[in-house]
Amino acid sequence: MDFADAVLAPFRWLVSGALLLFHDGLAAVGLPAESGWTWTLAIIGVVLALRAVLLPLFLAQVRAQEGMRELQPRLKALQDGYAGRTDPASRQSLAKEQMALYKEHGTNPFAACLPLLLQAPFFLAAFQVLSGIPVAARSGAGLAALDAAQVVQFDAAAILGAPLSASLLHGGGEAGAVALLAVGMIVVMAACQVLAQRAVLSRALPGSALDPAGRLQRRLLFVLPLVFAVGGVYFPLGVLVYWTASNAWTLAQQLVMARRA
Repeated sequence: MDFADAVLAPFRWLVSGALLLFHDGLAAVGLPAESGWTWTLAIIGVVLALRAVLLPLFLAQVRAQEGMRELQPRLKALQDGYAGRTDPASRQSLAKEQMALYKEHGTNPFAACLPLLLQAPFFLAAFQVLSGIPVAARSGAGLAALDAAQVVQFDAAAILGAPLSASLLHGGGEAGAVALLAVGMIVVMAACQVLAQRAVLSRALPGSALDPAGRLQRRLLFVLPLVFAVGGVYFPLGVLVYWTASNAWTLAQQLVMARRA
């Protein structure tokens, strides 16, 4: 086990344990335990639980963004003072004064990245669990909190003829059903991300595109949909369910904040 695998091991247990908890809870209220829809709802439950836990961080992010908006007039005045000065010393001085201004007001231009970074180990763990199920099923092994029987059950679970362990690139189940679901979820999660980023940008003050956070947000607007499109080809449907649900939550959060702004 390498270092990265060791770091992610507890996250795999948390994700798989939560998945099992939601699955068993749904089965207890009457949903078929072996159904792909039951496992799909369990995956969505994991996403909702995780994002609810991270909600305080999102609110802290919003407060940081509000602080940045209030700071924009002073930042613009500072940038105007360096207008036309492109030498390295001036750029370094501008960056230093900007960081001092952020520190003075207790805000951080990169606070928007924090929730995404904190979600990363959970997403990676979810990817390892959901994509590792076919291998574990073939070898008759368990996977983190899932025992061998539960692994086999998940591996056989399908929605509309498409196994949750199937992917657009590697196939599995009915090819048409897999393609339809995979492409559909890729489009939905990319659209959610674009709309969420646009909602973030709609709350920005004029001139904020010049600060580091503004530039980052605009890059993400174009880069992330491409990441989803490329990555979605490789990811199993179970991972796409996780990612789509997470992006839908993100969009809902940003739309709520846009209405409040």
